[in-house]
Amino acid sequence: MHLHAVSVFDGLSFLVAVFAAWTALDLFQQVRSHQGGARLGWLATAATAMGGGVWSMHFIAMLGFDPGAPVRYDLPLTVASFVLATVGSSLAFLIAAGRADRRRMILAGLVMGAGICAMHYIGMAALRTSATLTYTPALVVLSAVIALFASTAALFAVNQDRSPLWRLTAALVLGLAVAGMHHVAMAALTVTPAQVAATLDPHGAPPLMLAVAVAGVTVLILFLALAVAMVNQRDKLIAIIDAGGVGYWELALPGQDLWLSGRARKYLGLDRGEPFGARDLAKKLKPEDMVRRTETLERALRGDGDYAAEYQIRDSGRWLQVRGRLIRSRSGKPVKLAGVITDVTDRHQAFAALATSEHRQRLLINELNHRVKNTLATIQSIAALTARRSSSVEDFMRLFQPRLIALSDTHNLLTANGWERARLRDLVLQEFRPYAEDQLRMQGPDVTLESEQALSMGLILHELVTNAAKYGALSNPDAAGGRVDVTWGEVDDDGLIVLDWVESGGPAVTAPTQSGFGSRLIDTSVRGTLRGTATIDYAQDGLRCRLKFQPGAAPKT
Repeated sequence: MHLHAVSVFDGLSFLVAVFAAWTALDLFQQVRSHQGGARLGWLATAATAMGGGVWSMHFIAMLGFDPGAPVRYDLPLTVASFVLATVGSSLAFLIAAGRADRRRMILAGLVMGAGICAMHYIGMAALRTSATLTYTPALVVLSAVIALFASTAALFAVNQDRSPLWRLTAALVLGLAVAGMHHVAMAALTVTPAQVAATLDPHGAPPLMLAVAVAGVTVLILFLALAVAMVNQRDKLIAIIDAGGVGYWELALPGQDLWLSGRARKYLGLDRGEPFGARDLAKKLKPEDMVRRTETLERALRGDGDYAAEYQIRDSGRWLQVRGRLIRSRSGKPVKLAGVITDVTDRHQAFAALATSEHRQRLLINELNHRVKNTLATIQSIAALTARRSSSVEDFMRLFQPRLIALSDTHNLLTANGWERARLRDLVLQEFRPYAEDQLRMQGPDVTLESEQALSMGLILHELVTNAAKYGALSNPDAAGGRVDVTWGEVDDDGLIVLDWVESGGPAVTAPTQSGFGSRLIDTSVRGTLRGTATIDYAQDGLRCRLKFQPGAAPKT
């Protein structure tokens, strides 16, 4: 019975040691990956898990120790052994968490092994019994060597790789170190029964009570350490989600306390640490969105479907897509609503731009249809009027083709300006391209005509230039002094523009007996798209034409 109890306690103490080593080494990785206050927090947690586990392992194993006399433990020395184990683990982890080189790892292993040895022998010193305890020095040294060597090997192992297999190997090595050191140290112990029974300290703790308390504290420490590790894994997962440009949120139930990740707070325009709850959403969302949010939230809390909605933030105009799912406990009770927040502003802007583009395209198509109809109507009118004055097909082609080319040139000028407008100066220069520079004198402010007006003005100028080339100042290329003066400017407060066409230096002018195509086109165009009047004076020294018109958008026909 005595041997069976020993084997059970030994096995339990070994499992506790391995479990503590696994947890502590897992937490040790967090020490290495954090800085500042967080680093110290992880260090304290890892050291407490390691120190508490080693300390508990020792006293669990001591339950199997029977010196042949009643046993109690001195409480101050017992507490001191726990402190030594924890401080030694803290210093070892702190040293090993720095630059990973051989010297630092050896030093950390020596510190951890020394802490384990000190914990054991101080714990043994806390033992109060009537028997006399003595130690074999060689075995004491061997136990210390085992603790130092195995602690160093475990730290080297966990430093090689962060995979679970390596951590398990390191935990087994460290667990064997603690258990091996304990059993070698116990083998060094010689118990000599007392001749006379001694009176034990009534204030000391009995072994079973101490073992139960130590086991309870150990389990609590290890589970707390595992809980911290799980929290860290959650933080890592949230960090990965944030790195993907996605925020994370949780709505705890039933109180509906809202928690937001850093990315989610950024999307909502919140400062770090700024208080923000579910009720504060009313300040961020539009009133109509709050009504929709309430309906969507109630449906998700009833379990009728996932939470899915898109909102626009008031201040920034940012669009956010919010998705979530109800999480229940094993009993089916709703625990929380958790999900993600994604910035979909680019998508909404793209849709808005697409809608604007489609609207603009429809306008352009309508405008194109209108302009094509007007152009065809203009060509039809030119063809009909030209045909009335033509005596043959050849005569029709001779007159119609230049007019069609003039219309095309004006189209080209409008195309270069996005088919929106053209300058009056450019229209005049375009018609005088075939003639010498000294045959044109042009003066006037910068006047811009809309597309319909530019087409009409281009045809008017073409007819005037054609008439001057056939009968007026431009008709004799060999004669010097033939010139056309084109001037324009505002005439009154109504914004009317007056354009004067004055020919000089050409042959004597005689008034026609009947109205021709040119005069009819000028009159029709000015009264129509140019919204003005035209006056033609067939003076003997040169033709004079005055146009008064209103620049701007012409009425659509």
